[in-house]
Amino acid sequence: MPQGELAQVLRGVTDVANQRLLVGPLTLDDAGVVVFGESEGLPKGVELPIVQTVDFFPPVVDDPYFYGAIAAANSISDVYAMGGRPVTALCLAGFPRGFDREWIAAIMKGGYEKVKESGAILAGGHTVESEVQFGFSVTGVVERSRLATNAGAKAGDVVYLTKPLGMGTMTTAAKFQKITWDQLKPAAIQMATLNAKAAEAMNVAGAHAATDITGFGLAGHGLNIARSSNLCLEIDSALVPIFPGAHALAKAGNLSGGAKKGKVNIGEHIRSAAGIDATLELLFFDAETSGGLLIVVDPAHAAKLEDELAARDVPVHRIGQFREKTDCFVKFN
Repeated sequence: MPQGELAQVLRGVTDVANQRLLVGPLTLDDAGVVVFGESEGLPKGVELPIVQTVDFFPPVVDDPYFYGAIAAANSISDVYAMGGRPVTALCLAGFPRGFDREWIAAIMKGGYEKVKESGAILAGGHTVESEVQFGFSVTGVVERSRLATNAGAKAGDVVYLTKPLGMGTMTTAAKFQKITWDQLKPAAIQMATLNAKAAEAMNVAGAHAATDITGFGLAGHGLNIARSSNLCLEIDSALVPIFPGAHALAKAGNLSGGAKKGKVNIGEHIRSAAGIDATLELLFFDAETSGGLLIVVDPAHAAKLEDELAARDVPVHRIGQFREKTDCFVKFN
């Protein structure tokens, strides 16, 4: 659904006034967070914030194992983006009648191995007969002090991105046979990489806010934080990492449909400085799959975050800063 539509739909059916709901749909966060307490059997005075999320999608690559692994990494990432730790997962799958059993097995294996790598337990799932769809419902836990929501950014906070952009372009190019599997495979490996280490570093550094860059792209997910925090996110375009080869492919017209849709749906809230490369700007709007974390941290803790990311071999890309809001929520300089 276009950005914001789901939140509008859920406003009428979600109990947003319930104090046990720490994070609901109104801030367009990556997951919901509900507090378990005495009514769930915990001792009086003890609370346990539970993170809940679900995500599934059609194949983004032709390799069934990588498809399953990417779908799992993408689903689990929502828990990491909230500052949480995944605990359990339920598989959601749709396959047409007569679909190759070996492909099903490979998709399931890819997903299971990523769930296991995350430390979560695959507890079951549900399948239907449909076009190919695959993903997971994931439950995690988070300490209230580490909860990183879209509404937590503060003026002056600096922003880091932990994976380069361009997955929408890479997978679109492969879909139309503009690149081979060997050329796409490095991107598939990136998409299948868990954001666990980035989340660990974020928690140690004490992030104010975070999100993962997925279907709404950098522009859309940056907007979600900026709007929920009532600030303007200023991004230095030259510092945004782009996956090798993605810019050339995008310039040749291999952007996903999300790029142009994003500009139409949210363009009124975003400004780009004169002279920014048009292809680069479209990559900022392009839909990503299992992208990196966008981490928002106090500038006094920036060096700590950089050290923690580097110690875990996570790329360190400081791409922008939050300012007081003026005429837009996101500005690309």
